[in-house]
Order: sequence, then structure tokens, then C-alpha cells
Amino acid sequence: MKRPWFDIVEPKSGEAPVVVEIPHAGLFVPAEVLPNLIAPARALARDADLFVDELYEDAPLEGATLIVARTSRYVADLNRAEDDVDAGVVAGDHRAARPQARGLIWRTTTDDEPALVRPLTRDEYAFRVDAVHRPYHESVRTLLERKVARFGYAILLCAHSMPSVGRAGHSDAGIARADVVPGSRGRTSAHKRIIDAVEAVATSHGRSVEHDRPYRGGWSTSFYGRPAMHCHAIQVELARRLYLDEQTLCRIPAGMSATKRLCRAFVARLASMPGDALT
Repeated sequence: MKRPWFDIVEPKSGEAPVVVEIPHAGLFVPAEVLPNLIAPARALARDADLFVDELYEDAPLEGATLIVARTSRYVADLNRAEDDVDAGVVAGDHRAARPQARGLIWRTTTDDEPALVRPLTRDEYAFRVDAVHRPYHESVRTLLERKVARFGYAILLCAHSMPSVGRAGHSDAGIARADVVPGSRGRTSAHKRIIDAVEAVATSHGRSVEHDRPYRGGWSTSFYGRPAMHCHAIQVELARRLYLDEQTLCRIPAGMSATKRLCRAFVARLASMPGDALT
């Protein structure tokens, strides 16, 4: 049986050098993972980027290729390196064990509740890497290489959402966040024109913008964002208040429509950017 790990949607016509990747909108948990998952169902939804796939579903109409993960980040966080593993997650020594609870495999929820019944065996860890993480990123890499070969450059838009107010344990706990947070690793993962274009689109839609705070761009942004190699990456975080009731986790219809227009505008602006402007 085919697993719904991720979907790829290609443009129907007029391909552009843009790939939109959405790693955290999924909720699917395979049978192999369920027995060891103790995180409450609400955490799976609350810690997902709910409906971001809907917000960007028009990206292929602007020539972009869309890749959307369908698995929960509690299976494997696709915005982490495959060796980003806390020592308490995999039984025994790990070649790159790191002292954090939410790397590739989340040991706790964002409310610091346990997410795992017990540490994973090496085989269980390998399943999550081999079945989910590696194929997803092999596909992202293949798409970007195709764009560079065709256009001479590629732009990766890493699409995310964020709690509208910093949660406990974050550097901005209790502080309201901007509507849109472009993350570019201190303006190093993409050309200045790309970063400025995202800000210009957001402000033209009446949205507030703050760069790199509190999110500078995750692993995908830093790994794929190599302007010197003609591959640009920018993470775009949207405050969930724009389209979601953060208590009930239900869509706000008017907000969904307005934010969907904003997301399509991001893609359209990046898709229309001439390559010679990025050198």
C-alpha cells in the first residue's frame, strides 16, 4: 500500500524556478509509529502548521512546484537534519546525539509533555529516516537541481506558520509576533532582492514584518540556501491569528481567503523575478 508521506504538485504550464516546500502541515502517523507515540492528539494538531498546504495550494498556478509533507512532525521533523537526534530519543549511543528534546524525533511536545513511550531502537529510528525524511529531501533536492538546470537558479520558499504569541520557553515568551517573519539566516540564504520582495509583498497586503525574529530559518533554509551555487532559500512564517482560531484550531474563513491571496502573491513575485537580478 502506498503511504501518504508527501505529495508533489507540478505546475500545469509556465514552469517557474520556484519550489514551495511545506514540511509541517501533515497529521498522518503510520502504524509502525503509533505504539510508541504518547503525545496527545491535540499536540499533534497544535504543533502542526495546520492549513498551510491550503494557503499555498495555488502556487502551481504561478508556475511553482509544490511539495507537501503529509506525515506529522511527531513521526519525523522534516526541518531538521537526519542526524539531529537527542541522546534520550534513540537507545544506545548515537553518532551525533545532541542535548535537545525536539530534533528530528520529538521527545517532548512544545508543552513539555512526553511524546514517546520509550526511546526508539536503532531500527525504529532508521525506519523514520529511510521511509520519511530521506525520500522527502531527495525529492526537494531533485526539484531544485531541475530548476537550476533549466533556469540557471532556483528559489525555495519554506512555508510555515507560527503561534502568534511566543510560548513559554521561547526567547519571546508572551510577546506578540509580527504577521510575517521571513527567515534567511541573517540574510545569507537568499539574494537581497528575494528577501526584500517577500517583505514588499507582505507590507503591500497590510501585514507587519520582522526578519529572522524569532525564527531565522531552519535546517532546510540553511542546507538548501546556497546563493553562490544559484540556489536561494527563504523561510516564511505566518502568524496563525491571520487565518486560524488558535484555541479551537478552526479556520477563520475570511482570514483564510486573505492569507491565501497573500501566499499566492509571494509565489507570483518570486516566480516573476528575473534571474539576472540575482547575480
